[in-house]
Amino acid sequence: MAGGLVALLDDIAALAKLAAASLDDVAGASAKAGTKAVGVVIDDTAVTPRYVTGLSPARELPIIWKIALGSIRNKLILLLPAALLLSAFAPWAITPILMAGGTFLCFEGAEKVIEALTGAHHGDEAVAVTDPKQLEDRQVSGAIRTDLILSGEIMAIALSELADQTIVNQAIALALVGLAITVGVYGVVALIVKMDDIGLALAKREGSGTRAIGRGLVSAMPVVLKWLGIIGTAAMLWVGGQIIVHGLHEFHLTPIPGWIEHAAEAARHAVPGAGGVASWIVNAALSAVFGIIVGAIVAGVLHLLPRKAAKH
Repeated sequence: MAGGLVALLDDIAALAKLAAASLDDVAGASAKAGTKAVGVVIDDTAVTPRYVTGLSPARELPIIWKIALGSIRNKLILLLPAALLLSAFAPWAITPILMAGGTFLCFEGAEKVIEALTGAHHGDEAVAVTDPKQLEDRQVSGAIRTDLILSGEIMAIALSELADQTIVNQAIALALVGLAITVGVYGVVALIVKMDDIGLALAKREGSGTRAIGRGLVSAMPVVLKWLGIIGTAAMLWVGGQIIVHGLHEFHLTPIPGWIEHAAEAARHAVPGAGGVASWIVNAALSAVFGIIVGAIVAGVLHLLPRKAAKH
């Protein structure tokens, strides 16, 4: 089953394989992989701006820089060696690891939905922090932790298509794809979080048109950030759910993948002229529904266990 996110991930893996095949073409192929990978980590791009919310505007870009450096460390120091070890000694473990990461994303997304519906907060966000340095450190840590899961998904997907390459070519391809992803994603994030400052600068310039654009950017940013949070949560559930569904398919546990695939195909045939779009929407929506079910189950178990422990 290769639809929606899975097709996109397959494209990334194919580009990584192309990069490893020829060192002369590795830079160009990895750049293409990084561009397409922005779609895979759309939830990271959408969610990351919330980590600078409530902090000093002067600290926004330094915080994004810290997160980006953490992302690079995740990919090159932690995940790259782990990926090469998996390739050499345990290639069978790649799919279960992907599914575990997908489950974490579903849990994160479900937590956000539960918090939005109930107003309750769990984990670190439940602890009030007033010290700016402590708050900044907590925000950066949370962003890097989420990035680690997403980066692991990307590296594992790319690795799955590099099994027939030498260890050196695997390392080069994975490193360049990881760097391209980081630059693409956090460049966009930096632009998003500074958009209001750009608007303020434009609003002070001469020319009624320029000032109007600047005022429009400033007034639009709160709405944009709110919707980015919603999109980020939805993308977590979509990404996580579809990764788990794909893993179930790989293990021949086909009822749920089969239902989603049949529904997507039905949508394709039901909308002449836009069947591909309809199929993608249905696939993504059903994967997100499955993702929130999985995430809610995990969240329920994790929050129930501490209560039982407290009773004893």
